[in-house]
Amino acid sequence: MSEISWGDFEKVELRVGTVVSVDEFPEARRPAYKLRVDFGDEIGVRKSSAQITDLYHSSDLVGKQVLAVVNFPAKQIGPFMSECLVTGFVTQSGEVVLAVPDRKVANGLRLA
Repeated sequence: MSEISWGDFEKVELRVGTVVSVDEFPEARRPAYKLRVDFGDEIGVRKSSAQITDLYHSSDLVGKQVLAVVNFPAKQIGPFMSECLVTGFVTQSGEVVLAVPDRKVANGLRLA
């Protein structure tokens, strides 16, 4: 594992947002959802492709708060433009467990 400086960490905008909609993403190479996540007034709603179909049903995701990187450049994923990176932990079997706050907080709050 390589070390980074505090300045490197400060550049990463990890923010909390609430999933407002979930759509299937059949064009994705690996099973995924297309998420729309509300990060509050300052950032707004961003789109993300998330390979989280193994552990999460689309109906369970709406209203769920997630932690995402919001300052990566947008990335084209097939026909979809992803505007943020929803974070999670990849298990040994390849399933993704979402990184989420353990209590409800205001959308847009930055991880400190």
